[in-house]
Parts: sequence; structure tokens; C-alpha cells
Amino acid sequence: MASVLLQGLVVQTYRRFLTAAASRVALRPQPRRENKRWVRAYLEQQRALEPPMRRSEKPNWDYHAEILAFSHRLHEKFSLDILKTAFINRCYIKSEEARRKMLGLEKEEIALNLKDNQQLSEQGAAFSHSYLTECFEKAFPKIPPAGIEAIVNFLTSEELVSYLAKNLSLQDLTLCAEFPVPPNVLQQTLFAVIGALHQSSGPQRTEIFVRDFFIPQLIGKDLFELWNVVNPMGLLVEELAKRNVSAPEPRLTRQSGATTALPLFFVGLYCDKKLLAEGTGETILAAEDEASRVALRKLYGFTENRQPWDYSAPKLEQRAENVISSS
Repeated sequence: MASVLLQGLVVQTYRRFLTAAASRVALRPQPRRENKRWVRAYLEQQRALEPPMRRSEKPNWDYHAEILAFSHRLHEKFSLDILKTAFINRCYIKSEEARRKMLGLEKEEIALNLKDNQQLSEQGAAFSHSYLTECFEKAFPKIPPAGIEAIVNFLTSEELVSYLAKNLSLQDLTLCAEFPVPPNVLQQTLFAVIGALHQSSGPQRTEIFVRDFFIPQLIGKDLFELWNVVNPMGLLVEELAKRNVSAPEPRLTRQSGATTALPLFFVGLYCDKKLLAEGTGETILAAEDEASRVALRKLYGFTENRQPWDYSAPKLEQRAENVISSS
């Protein structure tokens, strides 16, 4: 009997000991498991030093699915066969045929039965140029043809079009011999996508696409950043003569710090005793040129406070259609 009582007392004491030990372990602060602060920055630096790799060389790549996702991402309806052709460049076909030749394949197996995007690119470029020209002729009817051409050339330049192509992730889908894809190939590919959209969905959807992606690139741009006018005063005199207005008379209105290292002159242009425009510059001649540019912006309606662009649904443009049919 005594042994049973003694055994129960030992078990109860042992349980109390385990409970107390567990509570002490729970109250003890646990060590925090975390990486050092520099580890993430180091890994990012190592990742940046890695050579660029095509997306198709990485795992989980399905080219057909990516082409389909591209059309859905743009909310446009493409013919998939035409859209796939738009991403095939001639340099890719030549490089693949050369690689097959080096592998010793038969002559019948070397040739690729693929069509490049040259024709689509020419159609897209012609359509974009024609549509943008007509848009700006309607929006700014007072700008002469040389100014309209300068604006359109800026919007269709290699630098800007390749920038748009990169932001649309065309470099991941473009089939090209080089990687990263050169800017001229990106430009050709984006124009080919526009040509594919024209063949798939018609001119009206293509006009909306060109309008939405190209025209916003003019935000914050000055007219004379795009159009290089060597003699603005001479151009202003010509424009005023067309409107039967006398030649402007430049006058120094005020100046500041003329004898310092940073002078500032204000020159006003007066026509019929009315102030036409005023410009500033470090010299009187520079201020006169700037005043001429200010006056030209007012005449052409290309000022900073001009009316916002009309984004209503465009009508079917016959002029753009004629360019595409003739090419």
C-alpha cells in the first residue's frame, strides 16, 4: 500500500516538473531566423550581372499561348496565323537556315517554310504615317506641311517606335537572330503588328490602336523640339504676310543683370502697336528668336494650353485605305 502511494506521488511530482519546464521554454525568447540585409541586394546584383536570356530559353514557355495572350492583352482580335507572321523577321530565317546547314542537314530540310514580316511592316508603316498625317492636318490646320511631316517623323522614328515595342513586350515574342532585339527590328515588328491588325480587324480598329499608342507620346513636347526651324523670324514674317499682317517689330521691353555673367533680356514683338508675343534669352538675338517661336506657336495653335485631343470614335478614313491598297 505504501509503495503504491509512493509511486503515485513520484508520478505527480514528475508531471509538475515537466509542466514547469515547458512553461520556462515557452517564456524564453526564441531566436529570430532572418537573412542579413545585404543578402537580397547581393542576389539582385548577381542577377543583374547575368547575361540576357531569351524568354523562350527559360522554363514554362508556350509560344502559341503567349501569342494568344498578347492579342487578349491588347484587347484586339488578330488572326493568329497573321500575327505569328508579324513576329518573324528575315534575319531569324537566315540564321536558322545557316544553323541547319552547319548541322549537316539535307538541302530539303534546310529551307524554312516561313514567311517574314516585311510586307506586313511596310503596310503598317504606310498606314500609320498616312493616318497620323491626316490627324494632325485636321487638328492643326494652320501648321504648314513641313511641320506636320516633322511631327509624324518623330512619332514614327526608330527610337520612339522601339520604345513602344519594348513597353508592349514585343522583344519576348520577336523571332530575331540577335538578342537583345535591336531597335530597328523592334520598329519593324511593331509596324508588322499594326499591319496584321489592319488585315485582321480592319482600318477602324487600327486607327484607334495607332491613336492610343502613338499620339500620347506628344505629351510635354514642344513644337520646335520636333520641328527644327533655323530662322523662326523669317518664318513668322512669311506667316504674317499670308494673313495680310505687317512685319513684326522687335523691342527690348526689359532686362536684368546685363553686366553680369547671367544676363536676361525680354524682347517683345509688336504688330500694329499690339504686343504679339514676348520671349526671353541670354542675348537680345536669342530673346528675339524665342519671341518668334512663341508667336508661331500661337499662330499654329500648338500652345501648352491648347484643347485636349479628341478621343471620340474615329470615322473610316479613305486616305489611309488608299495608301494601303496602293502599296
